[in-house]
Amino acid sequence: MTTNLFGRLPDGTPVELYTLKSDTLEVQLIAFGAGILSLRVPDRNGHHVNVVLNFPDLRGYVRNHGSKAPNFFGSTIGRYANRIAHGRFALDGKEYCLAKNDGEHSLHGGPGGFYNVVWQAHPLADGVSFHYVSPHGDEGFPGTLETTVHYSLLGSQLKIEYAATTDAPTVVNLTNHAYFNLSGEGNGSILNHELKLHASRFTPADAGAIPTGELRAVSGTPMDFSQFTTIGSRINAHDEQLRLARGYDHNFILDGHEPALKPAAELYDPTSGRLLEISTTEPAVQFYSGNFLDGSIRGASGEPFHKHAGLCLETQHYPDSPNHPEFPSTVLRPGHVFSSTTILKCGIR
Repeated sequence: MTTNLFGRLPDGTPVELYTLKSDTLEVQLIAFGAGILSLRVPDRNGHHVNVVLNFPDLRGYVRNHGSKAPNFFGSTIGRYANRIAHGRFALDGKEYCLAKNDGEHSLHGGPGGFYNVVWQAHPLADGVSFHYVSPHGDEGFPGTLETTVHYSLLGSQLKIEYAATTDAPTVVNLTNHAYFNLSGEGNGSILNHELKLHASRFTPADAGAIPTGELRAVSGTPMDFSQFTTIGSRINAHDEQLRLARGYDHNFILDGHEPALKPAAELYDPTSGRLLEISTTEPAVQFYSGNFLDGSIRGASGEPFHKHAGLCLETQHYPDSPNHPEFPSTVLRPGHVFSSTTILKCGIR
């Protein structure tokens, strides 16, 4: 592992860059957003390229994350990944009002969410541990939340372990928001990628991307990725859910309800032969096909990110769970520890 200065915030705060290498992979992590800057993976000919969308410097992240429509490239998302309807939820009889940054809704923890702060980094023997303390009332959430994200690299696997504690009842939903393109960052779209999701159901959403509460079977719909399916094959199908989201942007419920490590998704690029396998302890994964990328921003390669330039597979609890008591709970109470693990395994086929 090596450590370098990635840049400084406008107020002079330094942001470090950490590079981890194994026999097959190289991952770069930054303290701003506790995020994945790059992930270099070989193809079937041994050629390594970065397979996540990124910016070339800290200025790109600061500008994008401070905009009205950030992309969250590679960042840790919290306190609450995905959306909370109308920026409100009730807990133990008390209503909390959150910062709204997605129309009338709260998205990914609000404009001051975990993606938009500098975390304390602690290099370890097997990786890097990032730590952040979110004070009571931060973006409207109750309780002081202490969160740790530990990245470790072993061979072909990048493991992400999350832990959080609180001093008052609150809600927590953490994930990573990397955009993948297994052909390489800036190298075309992901529509020719093949995706398999270990999910028999998904949560349909309304025009604001808020779950309706229904748990719908994927069978017989364009949401069925139970077998490897080319992403572009049905993305323009005549389907209300695809129309509302302008593509895929849906929460898929993983098969198997136990909080144990289980397969979540498999992504394959037939051109390069690269294969990404994701397993998680979380109950769901959000598949987002980069519908709102519009070519207005450029990545480290210098190429613009057009629509579908990358996709996200965000392991998580369900969106808007605090307002759906029938969904798996995201409540965290004092004396308990939120813990979650997601593993990215890179291979060749």
